[in-house]
Amino acid sequence: MNTITTEKQFREVTRQSSPVVVKFYTNRCPDCRRMDAFMPSVLEELNHVPFYELNKDSLPDIGEQEGVMGIPSLLVYQHGEKLAHLHSAHAKTPEEVIAFLSAYYSKS
Repeated sequence: MNTITTEKQFREVTRQSSPVVVKFYTNRCPDCRRMDAFMPSVLEELNHVPFYELNKDSLPDIGEQEGVMGIPSLLVYQHGEKLAHLHSAHAKTPEEVIAFLSAYYSKS
C-alpha cells in the first residue's frame, strides 16, 4: 500500500481514470490496527485494486474536506470525485471490506 504524504499527491492519486482506494488512518487508532491485521488478505484477494493510505493527523485538512469523521475509513475516488466512503463501523472484517470494494472492482 502506497502512502500519500502531501495534498498535491492526494489530488494526483484521486484524479486517476480508474477507481483508487484511499485508507484514512491515524497511528493512535485501535480500529486502524485491527484493520491493518486483516488488510493483507484483502490486498491479496483484490491484488488489482490500487490502494493508498493517508495519515489523517499528518494531513488533517484533507480529512476534513473529504468528510472523514471516523477512522479507519476507506474512500473510493475516480476523476477527482469521491465515489464511496466506508466508515470504520462497517469495516470490521475482511468480508465487509471486500463486499464494499466489489461494487467498484470485479475480482480478477
